[in-house]
Amino acid sequence: QVQLVESGGGLVQAGDSLRLSCAASGRTFSRYHMGWFRQAPGKEREFVAAISWSGGSTYYADSVKGRFTISRDNATNTMYLQMNSLKFEDTAVYYCAADRRRVGTIGSDYDYWGQGTQVTVSS
Repeated sequence: QVQLVESGGGLVQAGDSLRLSCAASGRTFSRYHMGWFRQAPGKEREFVAAISWSGGSTYYADSVKGRFTISRDNATNTMYLQMNSLKFEDTAVYYCAADRRRVGTIGSDYDYWGQGTQVTVSS
């Protein structure tokens, strides 16, 4: 089992950058594939990015490709989401998630979730 805590959200202007962190408890973080999802008010949760347990494979939603970078540090049990050139439409609560079976883009495939961190981008 793993517990996840996101941090790093905030209020920024369009064009700014933010880096989100997801801190994981437990000694088995390196065995989990990890993902970032987000949910804007009135919208369904959507996939943002995912990374394999080793960090060797990464996946991105088309809407963030080229602007966001997912990474992880298994030595410190932490995953990151570097967000550059933020847009108003990036405003959402961002969640990190973990799964041992597969690295995917579907939220229901992930077993563990954090509580979320708010990102607000003013236009």
